[in-house]
This record gives sequence, structure tokens and C-alpha cells, in this order.
Amino acid sequence: MKIILMSMPDVAPVMMHETAFHMPNSGIASVGANIDEGHEVFIIDLIRKRRRLRKYLTKTLQKIRPDLVGLSAMAWQYDTCTKLVKLIKHLLPEVKIVIGGYHATLMNEEIAASPEAEWIDFMIRGEGEQACRRLINALEGKDRLEDIDSLSYKRDQHFVHNPRGELLDLSRLRLPIRDKRRLTWGYHIMNSKIEVMETSRGCTRACTYCSIRHMYGKSFRTFPIERVLTDLDDIYYTRKTRWVFIADDNLVLDPEWVIEICDAIIARDYKKLNIVVQADCISMAKNEEMVHKMALAGIRSVFLGIENVSKKNLATAHKGDIVDASRKAVENCHKYGIMVMGGLIFGFPDDDEQAIIENYKFLKSTGADTAYCQILTPYPKTEMRRQLLDQGLVTNIDDYKWYNGLWANVKTKHLESDRLQYLFWYHKQTVLGWWEPSERIRSQGRFWTGIWLYAFRPMLKFFIGRSLKKYGWEGRYQRAMKRLAGVNVFQDVDL
Repeated sequence: MKIILMSMPDVAPVMMHETAFHMPNSGIASVGANIDEGHEVFIIDLIRKRRRLRKYLTKTLQKIRPDLVGLSAMAWQYDTCTKLVKLIKHLLPEVKIVIGGYHATLMNEEIAASPEAEWIDFMIRGEGEQACRRLINALEGKDRLEDIDSLSYKRDQHFVHNPRGELLDLSRLRLPIRDKRRLTWGYHIMNSKIEVMETSRGCTRACTYCSIRHMYGKSFRTFPIERVLTDLDDIYYTRKTRWVFIADDNLVLDPEWVIEICDAIIARDYKKLNIVVQADCISMAKNEEMVHKMALAGIRSVFLGIENVSKKNLATAHKGDIVDASRKAVENCHKYGIMVMGGLIFGFPDDDEQAIIENYKFLKSTGADTAYCQILTPYPKTEMRRQLLDQGLVTNIDDYKWYNGLWANVKTKHLESDRLQYLFWYHKQTVLGWWEPSERIRSQGRFWTGIWLYAFRPMLKFFIGRSLKKYGWEGRYQRAMKRLAGVNVFQDVDL
């Protein structure tokens, strides 16, 4: 069989412009790699084809003429996913369509009852490697649809949802596809090539705004160290890439394991390796030795979920009182030269304008090198969504294309959603101000930080200053939101 697996073109430019970094989707690359031999598998990351989706897909699909097309989407990408499904069926009416990823996992029953169910043949819920492999075998008569765990399939035009399967043995998974079977290329972070890998799956934390438990349950599994090193070798030596994003939800849940894997990477002696990871503040604050080893292993940047300065908001999110831990975590990272992206969430039920100001001031006071700020989003099937719905604070219940952290889909007890949206934007401009790259950032990218400091920023200051005189803050805000609203509009795929 010929199989194409694709990820969505939608981006969430929370921290940088939507063109600043494009990374491959490790999920579809892993699913494709674990399909049995004897099939032709192709991977397409549509993030690299945002400007000409219809033209590219028409040409590619008609050339390959796949038997099965798989699409992976999160909630805020699902609207685009349904448009692509219709386009694919229009181009190739006989092709089978399977969807997977977070949205299909969380919302399979709702999707099955929706109008777009007409165009979808299968859904895979949770980890996809085993279910997709067996689905392809079943389509060739070598397996039975009704026996495949985590698969949803149609019987008499109605979806049947098989039971969820056990979590996979990660030691048995093959390396993700990164060769010529990947039809898209040009993955980058600023002006450097980048690849994505995993070292673990799952999270044992209980954050109320997160939906990861629906994917993996309350679990944390690590890949064997030798497998991680083989994966890193493939990126470093075969792909000649020096920047790596580790997609683990929280790399540092097991500090002893982190130290062990860092020691193994250090022993490999990769030159000029730059690794970006995600981590929680408590683990990074309490384990300075681990942070030191992370730096020695090439970890240059860490996303820290600082979340909020309010103890009440942190309790609502089930984060605990991590304010002091946030400061200590940033301090530990900076001590060993690791850049910090500080993540903050705005729009909790009791937030008013002063709370927004205080959170921006707090983030600035931590010394975080850059900010990753989002508005609280009622993601499907999360505990936070249930709480917000019960309080009548969700203002956009099911138009999920706005659920990417950039838009106010909620209100607070003191702020309507449009006011929350404005204050979130306005105080980011006035409190955080212009981004000033630290020496840590400059050392990782003197070329592009130099361009920012001596070319783009002076030019932007001039034009924005002129815009402020002409339109004021409200006018600037309206223009900024209009541009942002068009980032993920792909009119050429509408039928």
C-alpha cells in the first residue's frame, strides 16, 4: 500500500513570528516508521507548505495516489484538518482517511456524530504506532478491524470505537522517519536547522488545564538510553543537524534518569550540540546537580512552566505554590548558562487588570530570557474546562480554531473576554517592553540577535512609534489582532 501521513500547517506564534521556527512532527514520523515493511510510506509536514497548500497537495496526491492518508491534529488545528480531509476526498474519492492526534483521541465520539464524519473512515485514539500498523494490515486482509485496540472504524456508516489498548513498549519502537520518505524539508529555528526527538512519554503531574492524560494516562515512560543515543546520532551525524528539540512534555520528572542520560550524551562528546527541552520549576529548583549535567550535555534552552504568581491561581491549576521554585529554577539555569523561556498563563477566574500587570512584572523579575505567555484555554475534556463551564466563564465553547493560547475564549469575574484579550496584549507591550536578548541568547545566535538589535528593532520602533501617534494603543491593537487572526487562514483549501 501507499500511505501518506501529514501534520497540519497551523502554527501558534506565541513567542516569535510564525516564520521564525518550523519543526517536523515527531508523532507522524514515528507512526510511519513503525508500519510493516513492504509498504510505501511518505511524511508531509504542511507547516513547510503554508503558502500553497492546495497546489502542493493536488500535485503530490495525484502523483503518489495513496491508498491511505493519515492526518494528525490538535484541537486548534482540527478546523483546517476537516478542510484538508474534504479536499483529499475531492481529489481522490477512493482514498481511505484516518485521523489521529490529541483531538481525535479526546473528541472521537463528538467527531463520529459530526457532519465531517462522512469524510473520515477511521480514527486512532492515543499512541498511533501499533494501531496504524495493524489498520494497514487489516486493509490488506491480514488483520481484523474489530480486533485493533484504540481504533474507531465504520460499520454500516456509523463509527464503532474499539477499547483503548495498553501503553506501548517504547523499547520496541523504530527511529522516526527522517530520510527521503519525508517529502518536506527546511525545518529551522531562526537560521539554524532543527530536528525533533523523544526521550520519554507521559506526565504524572495533575495540572487541570492539560489534556496529556487522555493520551497516555497518568504515566511516565522512558525510552532506553541506547535508543535515545541512536536517535541523537541519526540527527547529529546523518542529518548533520546541531539543534534538537526534545518533545517530552516534561523531561525532568525523574532527575536520576535525567542525570544518567546526560552522562551518556556527555560521553558521546557531540560538538556544538544545542538541545531545547521542557521542564517543571520544582524539579529544576530542587536538583541543581541535574541542571548542571543538563548544561554539560548540550541543553541550551529550557521552557519552564512558571504559570502564575497568584497562589490561588496556582492552586486552581493544581500546580502548588511554585513561586519561589520558579525563581530558583531560573537562577539554577542561568548559573550554568541555560536560557529560560518563562511560560505564564493569564485569565484565571479571579484575574483583573492588576493581576495581569503583576504577572508580567513577576515574569520580568525572575530574569527569564524570553516570555511564552498564553491566555487560559478551556481545552476539551480537561478539569479546567469543566470548572470554567460550571462558573459560566467560557465564552467560546466549541469553535476550537481559536484554542491555541493566543485568544481569550474565557472571561473572568472582573473582565469580559474582549477586555481580557486587550489587556493581555497591552500590558505585554508596556510592562515587558521590547525584547532584550541576554548574553546567553546572543551566544547561541549572534547572527540573528544582531539583526534583531541593529536592524529589525530600530526599524520596528520607528514604524510602531509612528503607528502609535496615528492610531493610538487601541488602533495598534486592532491592527495586530487582524494580522494574528489571518495567520492560520488557508483559503485555497476551501471547497
